Amino acid sequence: MFVDLGLYQSTGGTGDTIPVAASFVSGDAARLEQLKYEARKGSVVNVNPTNIRPHSDTPEIRKYKKRFNSEILCAALWGVNLLVGTENGLMLLDRSGQGKVYSLITRRRFQQMDVLEGLNLLITISGKRNKLRVYYLSWLRNKILHNDPEVEKKQGWSTVGDMEGCVHYRVVKYERIKFLVIALKNSVEVYAWAPKPYHKFMAFKSFTDLPHRPQLVDLTVEEGQRLKVIYGSSSGFHAVDVDSGNNYDIYIPVHIQSQINPHAIIFLPNTDGMEMLLCYEDEGVYVNTYGRIIKDVVLQWGEMPTSVAYICSNQIMGWGEKAIEIRSVETGHLDGVFMHKRAQRLKFLCERNDKVFFASVRSGGSSQVYFMTLNRSCIMNW
Repeated sequence: MFVDLGLYQSTGGTGDTIPVAASFVSGDAARLEQLKYEARKGSVVNVNPTNIRPHSDTPEIRKYKKRFNSEILCAALWGVNLLVGTENGLMLLDRSGQGKVYSLITRRRFQQMDVLEGLNLLITISGKRNKLRVYYLSWLRNKILHNDPEVEKKQGWSTVGDMEGCVHYRVVKYERIKFLVIALKNSVEVYAWAPKPYHKFMAFKSFTDLPHRPQLVDLTVEEGQRLKVIYGSSSGFHAVDVDSGNNYDIYIPVHIQSQINPHAIIFLPNTDGMEMLLCYEDEGVYVNTYGRIIKDVVLQWGEMPTSVAYICSNQIMGWGEKAIEIRSVETGHLDGVFMHKRAQRLKFLCERNDKVFFASVRSGGSSQVYFMTLNRSCIMNW
């Protein structure tokens, strides 16, 4: 069944609804191509700015009017507002008012970021040398409000270790401990948060001379006891036992002769940190941390996604040039697909509760921030 989203012009200043066609399906992924064809052939979106549509459980996609002059690379929610990292700086998008954008840091590239409000930190991979740098939220806040001269006198950032060439990191919380696992060119570093009087991330473990170059990384605590680093490379997915330092392959897609692009490492809920969905290219496989296949199914996206992300509704989303797909993380079954009116590249930024943020990817051109609101009752009834 295809649903007309009944688009309307926004009355506020935060953004506009964008035209998409949404299909809600029973979970049969084999029908995806047929659904796409039918959507392109028969779905019509009517824009009626004077007639606001009645409340609907249909998820909607909206975009902010602000056009960023350089490519958006990452973003993180800070309260209700959105910190946006681009090729040329860090900005704050005020979501509580008229969508005003504040410039916080200029002439610095921001590749990845996360807000840790309880620690007063913004963690980033940034700069020409891809250093791991943390900014203090109080210092960033004062750059907007200018109401604390004491904060203004202090240095607003510090580096984690002396690492350069950081590729990817993950913040992993286990009980009261916060771990920071970092992928570098040929190694993985694990840091742990040391509370006051130190109040910083301190080196915990280092794994050098890895057989594969890590492109993305994560950390799991098996059965509440054993720490393992999981990382993806152009060859597949691998693990490092933190205690022993032993490394081994978890999954190598031997049916693909060329190098692969790993998208995501997703730990399945209620499995004691031992079972994962590993997403790469246009596929996903279910394995455990010892490399055993746990489900005799392969998740198959309808097209090659630009981004793949786990969202808190226990689903995964894949952003392709033709559509956005939403699938069950447990089975890989298709729950919904949103067709683009025209082909476009989109990149996942961040998500919280029922809001998912992503951006257009336009090399050399302007980028915009989009967000999707996933109605809870709608998600459960797909």
